[in-house]
Amino acid sequence: MKIVRVGSRESNLAVAQAREVMAAVAAAHPGITLELVTMKTSGDRILDQPLEAIGGKGLFVKELDAALAEGRVDICVHSCKDMPVPDNPDLPVVAVSRRENPADVLVLPTGAQEPDFSRPLGTSSPRRRAQVPLCCPGWECRSVRGNLQTRLRKLDAGEFGGLILAAAGLNRLGLSERISRTFSLEEMVPAAGQGALAIQGRAGEEYSWLDAVDDLDSRDAVVAERSFIEKLGGGCSAPAAAYARVNRDSLSLVAFCVLPNGECRRGTRTGPRAGARDIGARLADEMRA
Repeated sequence: MKIVRVGSRESNLAVAQAREVMAAVAAAHPGITLELVTMKTSGDRILDQPLEAIGGKGLFVKELDAALAEGRVDICVHSCKDMPVPDNPDLPVVAVSRRENPADVLVLPTGAQEPDFSRPLGTSSPRRRAQVPLCCPGWECRSVRGNLQTRLRKLDAGEFGGLILAAAGLNRLGLSERISRTFSLEEMVPAAGQGALAIQGRAGEEYSWLDAVDDLDSRDAVVAERSFIEKLGGGCSAPAAAYARVNRDSLSLVAFCVLPNGECRRGTRTGPRAGARDIGARLADEMRA
């Protein structure tokens, strides 16, 4: 019997995501035994500094990368938006899950019906902070770190008047009732890969048993989004965003970025999905021009 060790961060959300992948594989391949291996990453341990000051979101995959490279786990499951760009050729993404709701949402304290603008809006993402004037003009932003439950506890304790979070994480933990407002693409473009799960493996190994997880529409959309971020020259913590929709053989990408001079720009580009990487790169060039 084949045994597959699945690496994951130890947060409740990360474990829920890993178990989602494990359940799909187990249902399609009952001959495979799956074992969950969790660990705390540098990004989970260092909570008193902004991510962009300590190495970006790559800190959420550093320890898992080492475990995968050393053979202590066989695959790793990540939030796709946490994956650094460019891809690591030795530890490639070998499957991308069907996407959950990719939108950003506003969460208010328990029982609140209206935002309290006297308290700060919690978000640690430069991408979200750059777009707040479009969806919540005048609301002061303050950094908030920690896993999803920690952030919600800080919100309900009165430290914040609201939080901006990903709908996908709340939905996966059964907390969708906490969503007060879902932001449209016109208000806030999501992070590249938001809502999708990336399954990472080792180069040269065989992963056809991930066929039950891999979603080609999500994979092509994520390729375009990450190509935009990579060509723009920004890492996961850069103030840039991209979201692609696939419709049969066509792919449409909408993107947002903050240029070095502080100017905010939005752009769109549509083309054949077979050229997903080129669509992202060309849009980045157009928006920088």
